[in-house]
Amino acid sequence: MTASLEVSGLAFAYPDGHQALFGVDFRVERGERVALLGPNGAGKTTLVLHLNGILTGGTGSVRVAGLPVGKKNMAEIRRRVGIVFQDPDDQLFMPTVREDVAFGPAAAGLTGAELQARVQRALDQVGMADFQDRPPHHLSFGQRRRVAVATVLAMEPEILVLDEPSSNLDPASRRELADILRSLDVTVLMVTHDLPYALELCPRSLILSDGVIAADGPTGDLLGDDALMRAHRLELPFGFDPRSVPAGSGPA
Repeated sequence: MTASLEVSGLAFAYPDGHQALFGVDFRVERGERVALLGPNGAGKTTLVLHLNGILTGGTGSVRVAGLPVGKKNMAEIRRRVGIVFQDPDDQLFMPTVREDVAFGPAAAGLTGAELQARVQRALDQVGMADFQDRPPHHLSFGQRRRVAVATVLAMEPEILVLDEPSSNLDPASRRELADILRSLDVTVLMVTHDLPYALELCPRSLILSDGVIAADGPTGDLLGDDALMRAHRLELPFGFDPRSVPAGSGPA
């Protein structure tokens, strides 16, 4: 079965000469939920921006569902890889929730009943159907984040990439988003500093450090390795024992 995501030998330097990635290799299978962990400056954002072609020009390769990321396939790659940014206000700019969720599919050519069905399905998936006529800026932060997820789901992606999905959420909103993410039939790559959230949602984690994959394995094993965590400047909350929580717990 073709992997959702294959990254091979990916290296990248910015125009100022800063080398952000030094040869990244990993594979994510269809339907996996994987956390991407690492300290600030490790190259996580640079890596994510390569997954749908926002950044190009390095060496190595990225394949999404077997398609190489490049100019020839860019429209299809960007449909298949949906990125939910840390600040939902970066993605919400239309007068109503419905219009925000419809924007991507409409731009891709959907109209009429098919477009409305796509919007309704995406809003149902994140529990925001009752808010579709509201202006996004009247919603709570947690609600805006769910709408931002819906704008990506409306494109029916194969891979959902989430940048710090739990940041600035209260405990109830954090739990609600976790329930939504567990319910989705998509591949998930979650970039996060929230290590308990990674353990709760993602059976597998990658640690990106100094531009390379320093570790790849079961989330609980990585978080329970004190030497590994110290070496890559990762710290669990005080008193949190990763062995007390089954990795990726809850419904699949």
